[in-house]
Amino acid sequence: MESFSSKNLAMQAEKKLLSKMAGRSVAHLFIDETSSEVLDELYRVSKEYTQSRSQAQRVIKDLVKVAVKVAVLHRSGCFGPSELALAASFRQKLRQGAMTALSFGEVDFTFEAAVLTNLLTECRDILLALVQHHLTPKSHGRIRHVFDHFSDPGLLTALYGPDFTQHRGKICDGLRKLLDEGKL
Repeated sequence: MESFSSKNLAMQAEKKLLSKMAGRSVAHLFIDETSSEVLDELYRVSKEYTQSRSQAQRVIKDLVKVAVKVAVLHRSGCFGPSELALAASFRQKLRQGAMTALSFGEVDFTFEAAVLTNLLTECRDILLALVQHHLTPKSHGRIRHVFDHFSDPGLLTALYGPDFTQHRGKICDGLRKLLDEGKL
C-alpha cells in the first residue's frame, strides 16, 4: 500500500513556503514585536562586529527560518513525548542563557564569555537533537551557523564592552520583557 499522507505533504509545503519567505512580514506571524526588536538589535550588533551587512543578514535570516520551522513543527504536533521533553529542556536552557545575559549586563565586572558560550552551545546541541528527524541537513547547518555565530567569544566580549553599551541595553530590555511575559 502506498504511504501517502496529506498532513505530511501539507507540512512539507508549509515548511518550504516559509523557508522561501523568511522575511520580516512572515516573521511577524510567528515572532512577536518584542522578539522582533531583539532580533533587530542582534542584527545591528552582528553587522557592527563583523563589518558585513550580508553576513549579519544571513545569520538573522537563518535564525528566523529556524524559529519559524520549529514553531510550525511544534504547532502541528510533530514532536513525540521524548522530543517534547527535549523542547522543554531547550526552553529552560535558553531561559537560563537569557537570565545569565541579563545578569552580566546589569552587574558590572561579572561578564564571562565562556559561560555564555557554553550555554549557547548546549542550546544548539539540544535543538539539533530535537529537530534531528524533522528538518533537513541544510536546516541543521542553519542552526549551527546561528549558534556558532552568537556563541563566538569575540562577539560576546565586544557586546559586553563599552562600544556596544546601547545595543546591549536594548537587548537586555527586550530579554527582560520576554522573561517577564513568560515568552522565553
